[in-house]
Formats: sequence, structure tokens, C-alpha cells
Amino acid sequence: MIEELNNNGLPENYEELKKAANRSADWRARLEAVEELGQTNHKQIIDILMRLMESDPVYTVQEAAYLKLKAFGEDVKAPSKNKPELVKGVSKILLRIKKSLPRDHSYEDFKEKLKKMRIDVYDIYEGEKGAEFDAWLMKMWNSSNK
Repeated sequence: MIEELNNNGLPENYEELKKAANRSADWRARLEAVEELGQTNHKQIIDILMRLMESDPVYTVQEAAYLKLKAFGEDVKAPSKNKPELVKGVSKILLRIKKSLPRDHSYEDFKEKLKKMRIDVYDIYEGEKGAEFDAWLMKMWNSSNK
């Protein structure tokens, strides 16, 4: 797909892409923004990609930004996949959500409440864990039973 560029060399939909790159509760939107932004080598786009590469909580987004920057010829170091805790105090957050539910709630009830109360946390871990997200979340839910 060939990007339409405006007068200052940015994609026509730059403002939309910039907003998508900042959506804290939607790692897929951030990833799509990286893919589209990465088609235009421009200082403002490089700044956005650098920020995502250095500080996005989801490794997939960080890696995509890194690859686009590398393709632009930027001197960048690959992001580290090993992060101890993506969201500070996640165990306490999950426990709080669990305690807010009735005693006999199901895993699905817990998952839905997490999604409603902390979509940011849900999104970060879903993006990071991928196919293992449900197994991880169930393990966290079960471990807070004790």
C-alpha cells in the first residue's frame, strides 16, 4: 500500500496513527500504527517509534518498532524480552478484583471484571502472553484462592 503524504512529508492519516500509537488499552492498534508509520521515514515518526520501542509494555509492539527503526538505518538496540513484571503490583490488582466478586464467582466472571476495571492491564498481558494468556490468567486467579 502506497501512503499518501501531506506537504510536510507525513502520511495523510498521521494524526490518526499518532493517536493509535498512544492507545494504552489496545496493543493491536499500537502494532498496526507501527506497521503503517514504519512506511515513512520522517523525524516525527522516528520519535514515535523510538518511544514505542523503548517503553511499550508489549514486547511485540516494541519489536515491531525496533525492526522499522532498523530498516530506516537507525542505530538501535533490540528490546529485551525479559521483563520481570509488566505492570507493577499486578498480583495485588488481580487480588483486589477477585475480592470484589462474589465468593462463588467463575473464572469467566473474573476475566470479564478485569477487562472492565483494568482494560490496560488486561490488554498488556493479553498482548504479551499471546496464546498463553488464558492459562496465565487462570493460574493467577487460582493462586489467589489460597
